[in-house]
Amino acid sequence: MEPEQEPWWRRIIRRLIARKPLEVILHEGGRTQMKRTLGRIDLIAIGIGAIVGTGIFVLTGIAAAENAGPAVIISFLIAGVVSGLSAFSYSEMSSMVPISGSAYTYTYATMGELLGWIIGWDLILEYLVGAATVAVGWSAYVVTFFSDVFNVEFTKKTTQAPVLWDNNDMAFKVNHGAYLNIPAIFISLLVTALLVLGIKQASWVNRVVVVVKIVVILLFIFGACRYVDQSNYHPFVPPRQGNSYGARGVFKGTQRVFFAYIGFDAVSTAAQEARNPQRDLPWGICGSLSICTVLYIAVSTVLCGIISYKELGVASPLTFALQAHPNTRWLRILIELGAICGLTSVILILLLGQPRIFFTMARDGLFPRIFGRLHRRFKTPYLPTIASGIVCAVLAGVLPVDILGDMTSVGTLLAFILVNIGVIIMRFLHPGAQRGFRVPGGPFLIPIPGAAIALVVLVLSDGPTIYRLFIWLAIGLVVYAAFGYRHSRVGNPEKWSEEDIAYFQDSGMLDGSDGSSIAQSGKAEQMDSVGKQSVESVTSMPPAHFNQPHASGIIEQPAPKL
Repeated sequence: MEPEQEPWWRRIIRRLIARKPLEVILHEGGRTQMKRTLGRIDLIAIGIGAIVGTGIFVLTGIAAAENAGPAVIISFLIAGVVSGLSAFSYSEMSSMVPISGSAYTYTYATMGELLGWIIGWDLILEYLVGAATVAVGWSAYVVTFFSDVFNVEFTKKTTQAPVLWDNNDMAFKVNHGAYLNIPAIFISLLVTALLVLGIKQASWVNRVVVVVKIVVILLFIFGACRYVDQSNYHPFVPPRQGNSYGARGVFKGTQRVFFAYIGFDAVSTAAQEARNPQRDLPWGICGSLSICTVLYIAVSTVLCGIISYKELGVASPLTFALQAHPNTRWLRILIELGAICGLTSVILILLLGQPRIFFTMARDGLFPRIFGRLHRRFKTPYLPTIASGIVCAVLAGVLPVDILGDMTSVGTLLAFILVNIGVIIMRFLHPGAQRGFRVPGGPFLIPIPGAAIALVVLVLSDGPTIYRLFIWLAIGLVVYAAFGYRHSRVGNPEKWSEEDIAYFQDSGMLDGSDGSSIAQSGKAEQMDSVGKQSVESVTSMPPAHFNQPHASGIIEQPAPKL
């Protein structure tokens, strides 16, 4: 008598919740061919390079003018607290799973393939659209810089997006006389070319621009504080007007400036290029966030004090505010130069992080395998880098800064929620795993408030922003059903031959000097009594089974100590 066939819906559920074993992830990451050249200072610089940018040079003014008024200071405090809670969780996860996939890899290891795909798709929105947002801000500061220094006026036709977003009517409007933002397109493609050449070259450039922009920010804080007028702080929380101001406006401002804090999680995407990721990644994440939070609060306090918040709704608020005061021309020029450098580093770090997530997902079979190869000479994921740069250039050329910033913020919040939950799950699934950092207070004290506050800020976002997030995720689910579900290495090991693994040209997926595929080091796992592949073995494989074939199609040796 043949055993009863498992219902189709149960097989699908089993596939969707299948987790990639932690030991497999660590083994792949430990044998990567990426160049491990980044130290602790490099990682802190990467964090600062990504954090200090559009949030401080662009969105500070827009959030004050359209959402919170002078209470944008509170918005930055709330965003800093939420980011700080999540930074602890990111630090633990990155020290435990030091892989370039960031929140995607953490979620895949803790909550299964479907949620892993969702957060990976969400991270594409966060980094790619984030880079486009910064490119638009970069363009605005370049235009102002040329006007102040060389008295050269660029035409609106080639420096602004053809559409605008009206926050009151919640609708797009035509930006008459504007056709394409060419400077934003230029910087996106230039940074893409630099990233293809190598991580070390990009790190050198990032170090220089980080130093420049920190010096410039300090010059603004101490140089502009003499013009502070305390009357500009009243009312500190303006009364609500439609969708703006009041308590809701403060939280809406928090959601908007949240974009400014996404840099610290970009540090984790460089995990496979760090010399000692388990020790240095937590330093990079927490150190960069702490420095930048102090700078944000100081800048927003001075900015709202030197001019009325109602006038700050421009793409270059720091220099615009200084124009209202005499003898500030050279300070404006220095700030514009610092902003240009600062925004360049943000674009660089975001376009560094996004392709590495794309790269990791391709190696898991969720994207076409062509995106999972490294350049033979530069050892960079060049194809996803080029593709990301082109898409970033297109978005930056045609969309306004505020709409791009809002989309990035909600994507960041969703990632924060899942990473906080992931810490709790990992504490129970792998209590004895090696961690270079542990969230203080146990698995609940910080991760639960971190996830809850991020959820509240996400829910309080305006309707169109939430709708766009759900539309993006719905598109992602269609892509997953059409490709990822059918080609996943965890769910479809039979589709991954030795030649498929060798295509990636990476010793992290090969076993031994003969170059044989780890996935082929033993016979395929035998079908169980009901004739189905045992995906359960992937979700709960003990270390003792590393040398035995299992359903993931990735048969691993014991993970090396990092």
